[in-house]
Amino acid sequence: MQCGLEQMNDCERSPNRTNLRVNFNEKGAEVKERREKFLTAKYGSHQMSLIRKRLAVEMWLYDELQKLFDPPSEAIDVDIDEILDMDTDEIRRSHLIRLLSVCKRPQTDISKFISDLLDRAKTL
Repeated sequence: MQCGLEQMNDCERSPNRTNLRVNFNEKGAEVKERREKFLTAKYGSHQMSLIRKRLAVEMWLYDELQKLFDPPSEAIDVDIDEILDMDTDEIRRSHLIRLLSVCKRPQTDISKFISDLLDRAKTL
């Protein structure tokens, strides 16, 4: 946007304001590129370390699910919060076994994935 001052003729002038008018001109994409901003939030160091830890587990989970489900169209969605809300490891393990029942990988790979996921979930 460009701001400029122009003089007004006598019939447009208000008694309180003399000879001043603000004129805004937009310059299209140039203005948008220059003014594009991103909203960020500041977290304390402890909160930020928890976020990083959670993100690392989420990324590991995503990568491992991609390995287990070779064609990604068969992939399932595992919710870490849902797993963490369960009371015991046995309930978590049985839930994961049910979710992964459609996986065509060997049972040893699935068991290793479940054990690793439960270990990583304990760190959160």
